[in-house]
Amino acid sequence: MIVFVTGGARSGKSTFAERRAAASGLPVTYLATAQAFDAEMTERITRHQGDRPAGWVTVEEPLDAPAALLAAATPTVLLDCLSLWVSNLMLADEPDDALLARADALLTAARARPGLTILVTNEVGLGIVPDNALARRYRDLLGWVNQRAAATSDEAWLLVSGLPVQLKPAPFPDS
Repeated sequence: MIVFVTGGARSGKSTFAERRAAASGLPVTYLATAQAFDAEMTERITRHQGDRPAGWVTVEEPLDAPAALLAAATPTVLLDCLSLWVSNLMLADEPDDALLARADALLTAARARPGLTILVTNEVGLGIVPDNALARRYRDLLGWVNQRAAATSDEAWLLVSGLPVQLKPAPFPDS
């Protein structure tokens, strides 16, 4: 089962995803994609680590998330987050088509593994059009990755001001 969790900055995505993982009642691997490039990010990562239950396994993998997902030995995996993963791949000079192929590989891995996989991401398409090519490329790539992840998911949630809004499995009307 794949659960997709999206929302804006400080919307409550990670907290919701962590509660969803804990509710499985099964051992959890927390697959972290963040990289600490400065002191502020180091502090954020430390805070996130401190918020996790002691029994959870943490795997830090900024680039090869598909392999890390397949290697996870627990029935529940929480990947936080696709947004940073896409950014990391862009910083590693991954071409767009290769990046999207990696996203497809990640989703194939999530579908292939038994148990629960929770994918957390930012919704970055609700604001104004960015004023530079790099930011527009990031917004577009993450939007395409998010669309693929949401389509593949069994359950999807949008967090708004800490409130979860279920997007899926509610079907779209056919007409």
